[in-house]
Amino acid sequence: MDSAGALCLSAGMIGDRRFAHFVTAAVVLATVLILLLMGRAPWCPCGHVDLWGTVGSEEANMQLLDWYTPSHVLHGILFYAALWLTARRIGVGWRLTIATVLECAWEILENTDAMIRRYRDATVSVDYIGDSVLNSTSDIVAMLLGFGLARLAPVPASVAVVIGLEVLAVLAIRDGLTLNVLMVVWPVESIRDWQMGG
Repeated sequence: MDSAGALCLSAGMIGDRRFAHFVTAAVVLATVLILLLMGRAPWCPCGHVDLWGTVGSEEANMQLLDWYTPSHVLHGILFYAALWLTARRIGVGWRLTIATVLECAWEILENTDAMIRRYRDATVSVDYIGDSVLNSTSDIVAMLLGFGLARLAPVPASVAVVIGLEVLAVLAIRDGLTLNVLMVVWPVESIRDWQMGG
């Protein structure tokens, strides 16, 4: 095969949604391996796997799901919207890959010692010790679900899901994606006091 033929074959593969999905899966697998190499616990050190990790317990961020799982669904919706606005010419399969890279990069960053200290110092998560690899993987899957929802649902439905999940998190745990980002970037003492029940 000459170089022009190889170039055409490569271009065809890059445009293929199945190949994009393969790359997306490879990114998720690489993230799992990186988290394990970082020393993250594969699952809850408590010795059992449950569906839910209760915030404020030693199993928070260690089980399959927790109250922060909805914020990762929101990541997917917001990534879809941002990429639809800025990268519409790129096929949806590759936009999903980009969203997955962003989510996986966040999962790795979130589990670094520096970010764990930041959460402890600036947010209500004073006992945060990072996520288990199981929980991080579930967060990535939640983002994928949010991305798929945003792709299939009408815009008003996606907006309603974003608002609904944020309100639910505020009512349930006095936190959510918006408050979490605010408190990590620019902590507000009065909000922290309220979140801690003050």
